[in-house]
Amino acid sequence: MEQQNYQNHTQIVKGYLTLLGVIFLSMIGSGVNLYHSWGNHDRFYSAALLFVLMWIVMFVALYARTFALKAQDRGIRAEENLRHFVLTGKLLDPRLTIQQIIGLRFAADAEFVELAKKAAESGMEQKEIKQAVKNWRADLYRV
Repeated sequence: MEQQNYQNHTQIVKGYLTLLGVIFLSMIGSGVNLYHSWGNHDRFYSAALLFVLMWIVMFVALYARTFALKAQDRGIRAEENLRHFVLTGKLLDPRLTIQQIIGLRFAADAEFVELAKKAAESGMEQKEIKQAVKNWRADLYRV
């Protein structure tokens, strides 16, 4: 794999996007099926059930992704707090948001402390923090 940097650090999970696409198309299909079954009492119950189940499957897929990212965010916050403590003897500034801390994880140790201080004082956005990193520290585990 090539050296990670701001331009190529984002990761797209094609299987997850494909799954969402299939679920979305299934939701449309179940909606069409429900519409066509509206007057037919023999088919309406199963069509309505399928429609509701497809919505449930979509929410489960979205929640699973959201919950996994929240867990990763908590891990990143703990790791970066420990790294800051090891480098300075102090915890990260409490003014830093989780998004700022996520952006700081790409900074090498030599610039991490100063960039964290600057981000807390000036309220830098995650994108600005990532762009300010000079020596990129790759994160190959987050998806």
